[in-house]
Amino acid sequence: MFGRVRFVLNETSHPGNVGSAARAIKTMGFGRLVLAAPRAGAGILRDPEAIALASGADDVLANALVLPDLDAALQGVSWAVALSARSREYGPPNADPRESAALAVEHAGQGDAVAFVFGSERTGLSNADVERCNALVHIPANPEYSSLNLSQAVQLIAWEMRMACLAHERGHAPGAALATAPAVLSPGAAQHEALATRDDVEGMLAHLERALVDLDFLDPDNPKKLMTRLRRLFAKSHLAREEVNILRGIAKHILERRMRR
Repeated sequence: MFGRVRFVLNETSHPGNVGSAARAIKTMGFGRLVLAAPRAGAGILRDPEAIALASGADDVLANALVLPDLDAALQGVSWAVALSARSREYGPPNADPRESAALAVEHAGQGDAVAFVFGSERTGLSNADVERCNALVHIPANPEYSSLNLSQAVQLIAWEMRMACLAHERGHAPGAALATAPAVLSPGAAQHEALATRDDVEGMLAHLERALVDLDFLDPDNPKKLMTRLRRLFAKSHLAREEVNILRGIAKHILERRMRR
């Protein structure tokens, strides 16, 4: 269970935050730290400040992955949660930290990889980054002073995940919040099917976009928010792999038929 959870730091710039994040997740029993496009490159893991603030979590730093972008960091992930201090007009459904942990444990319990994605210290996650995830989480801090350090946010989420994982191992519900979590976020009826990974859904969306352009339903020069809204729709739907294959089959048939004509 613990090994299926990865913590992704996207475009982070401060070595101290990387070391502190490594320490934060190790204290909660996790060990998968992924850096997507860190500003200082792979050398950030060897920075003396990162090593000092890891404070014994050297193994987490040594095993951390440094990847070129967020897409690579989320490869193979079925359930990704974006952490942001800002609400978004468009994007995936919202959940609070406890709900997101309970839902992540549901997925991890089925053998799926899950990820929590944290943005850069200065700008956080872009809208495009958030749209790559299945849920958006805002930590409900003091509204008069809601400034959380990156590693503090990682620590909070890692603690919620630990509590949810331990509850799952004891055979209990992963938190009372699950009972009141929005139904659209739950795997629901799809829980006995093979769930689509994020890679499956991204491939389907690209395929569907080509079909919609070919049908003249989508104007690539003036796309407006169509694909963004479809991303949100499919995030709510929580697709199984077979459902993704059906949608790709439809897109393929549209493209082939238009080509024949």
